[in-house]
Amino acid sequence: MIDEPETGLSRAYAVRAGSRFPPGATAVPGGVNFCIFCRHATRAELLLYEGADSPEPFQIVTLTTDSNRTFFFWHVMVEELPIGTYYTWRVDGPRDTQSSGELFDPDRELLDPYARAVSDVLWRRPPPGTANPTGHATFRAIVTEPLPASPALVSRGLDDAIIYELHVGGFTRHPSSGVTHPGTFAGLIEKIPYLVQLGVTHVELLPVMAFDEQDVPPSAAARGLSNYWGYSTHSYYSPHPRYCRDPARAPQEFRALTDALHAAGIAVLLDVVFNHTAEAGETGPIINFKGLANDMVYHLDPADWRRYRDYTGCGNTVNCNHPLVTAFIVHCLEYWVVQLGVDGFRFDLASVFARDQRGELMADPPLPWAIESSRVLSHVALIAEAWDAAGMYQVGAFPGMAWDEWNGRYRDVIRRFVRGDPGLIGAVATCIAGSSDLYADDGRLPNNSINFVTCHDGFTLIDLVSYDSKHNEANGDENRDGNSDNLSWNCGAEGETDDANILALRHRQARNVMAILFLSQGVPMMLAGDEVLRSQHGNNNAYCQDNALGWFDWTPTESGAAMLRFVRALIALRKRHASLRRRHFLTGRPSPGQTRADVAWHGERLNGPGWHDSGARLLAVTLGGEEPGEPALHAVFNMDDSARTVELPAPDERHWRRIVDTARHSQHEIVQPAQKAAIENDQCRVEARSVVVLEEAS
Repeated sequence: MIDEPETGLSRAYAVRAGSRFPPGATAVPGGVNFCIFCRHATRAELLLYEGADSPEPFQIVTLTTDSNRTFFFWHVMVEELPIGTYYTWRVDGPRDTQSSGELFDPDRELLDPYARAVSDVLWRRPPPGTANPTGHATFRAIVTEPLPASPALVSRGLDDAIIYELHVGGFTRHPSSGVTHPGTFAGLIEKIPYLVQLGVTHVELLPVMAFDEQDVPPSAAARGLSNYWGYSTHSYYSPHPRYCRDPARAPQEFRALTDALHAAGIAVLLDVVFNHTAEAGETGPIINFKGLANDMVYHLDPADWRRYRDYTGCGNTVNCNHPLVTAFIVHCLEYWVVQLGVDGFRFDLASVFARDQRGELMADPPLPWAIESSRVLSHVALIAEAWDAAGMYQVGAFPGMAWDEWNGRYRDVIRRFVRGDPGLIGAVATCIAGSSDLYADDGRLPNNSINFVTCHDGFTLIDLVSYDSKHNEANGDENRDGNSDNLSWNCGAEGETDDANILALRHRQARNVMAILFLSQGVPMMLAGDEVLRSQHGNNNAYCQDNALGWFDWTPTESGAAMLRFVRALIALRKRHASLRRRHFLTGRPSPGQTRADVAWHGERLNGPGWHDSGARLLAVTLGGEEPGEPALHAVFNMDDSARTVELPAPDERHWRRIVDTARHSQHEIVQPAQKAAIENDQCRVEARSVVVLEEAS
């Protein structure tokens, strides 16, 4: 082992052999232990830097196979090395890309895949097909201070969850946010009182693992756009440096966020991207995995090892079910739970997890089972986006026992129903009842369904009712990107309008979507900003819009304030009624302590829901109480163009009172407390395109 100090820079630190456990850079008594995995390397070097932009390393440590290699791990202890030191790796090995897929280059500096903090100050992503520059301008890892284990929340399940999907940077980056540290974890901490007042129980953060902001198509880069959403991860153990006030303290700053949210009673879910990495395909850059274990980490084409199989639409696919890759993913997730306080994960394009090393569907893929079998991860929420970009669709059939799923079928059915498509009554009832058609057959429950109508990917809520077509010209791809089938309706005019009648209908339609979402069995998830009618002006793919188009605008508006009051009231209604949060599927029989059946379906006439009526656009449902003494609810969903008068079941108590009516014009009449609401008799009028909710009252 040779220790090579650079002349004129910092002192040279003594080194020892070190240990292969744990991987990464770990501060221990007496120094820092470094370890990376690289099976086929013949030589490795550790480069140490004083700062993020230091032009040269102050010390280069050369590792030898005799002293610094154990199995496939390279390791070294640097004595007395201070916290905050920056570092990279260089490795050498065989160069035979055509038959083995290995991409060794002794001159290229690589980022530690286990880095707990990283810097992108010097990184410049090369244009597609252009080799990385070989000098010192690359990502750098940072030695971090160890964290104590995070105290666990009392409950981490989703039984009573109300999920709020938000972007850490975009939530506070707009000047109107009024926070001291906009666009950071600290900025989000300042907005926790807003989340508490809204009533959500979980925040689902778009990717916060360090990603390449420069990973956008050349047409977008030419416009000065960047990768905003973050689905381009390169360092799975590190919080994203831009979300930190001091990237060298990234773990501490993220942990401060989870601690603050937990103190407010809010759990933290992370949107994680283990299906592909920022290194893209054969024309993409070499950042870490390609240079260390390209043949193991990715799906390569055995007919031409230079080519990457792409089931993600992002150039490469992670070979998730290779045993060592599975272990990497599981250990990484455990780190975010134990050390950083995370309460669960949503897995992007999770059907990639069901593919074997040839890309074929596996009946029992190791990774999903390994995740849910982990002693740590078995106690947190696991949510699958149960499809990928190559046609695999597993909604209702994702492998494993404990997985919840983004219910894409719920989204599509409710969108069609609200825009006025006829003949959907049976499908809508199934969705509102918790999607038993998807989850009951294998013993799963309503809460395995994550219900959503909008999310980051697609139209915002107000855009869903304001645009028939996507308008993504600002992305630089001539409006070719993004989904063209949005199941939306503009209510009579495309985009912005001054027509008061159209605006009133749009706001009513937005309320209809939210009402259906929060009246459905399963777990509701809403997109941040929908509660104040945030618009992206018809852009349904704002992945590159790190600007006012993609940010949460906190400037108050009359319509936004009205919608916010409505959503808060719906969340409070859901929390007040256990009948909307059942642990089991509806049976048509009374719950213990109740006399009314847990569910009865109706149309305009009692017990006549019109399951087979191809023109039906109205559905009514009576939900008996779940807990002793809980009053029943009766909801009517009328998406027809005409008002209807519907029959009401006889109340167990003295009266039905109208507590929600999305057609009311006065905000103070849309949601009413039961004791002040109007009394209904054996019939009630439901206006066109509206939702009415009645509550039993004495």
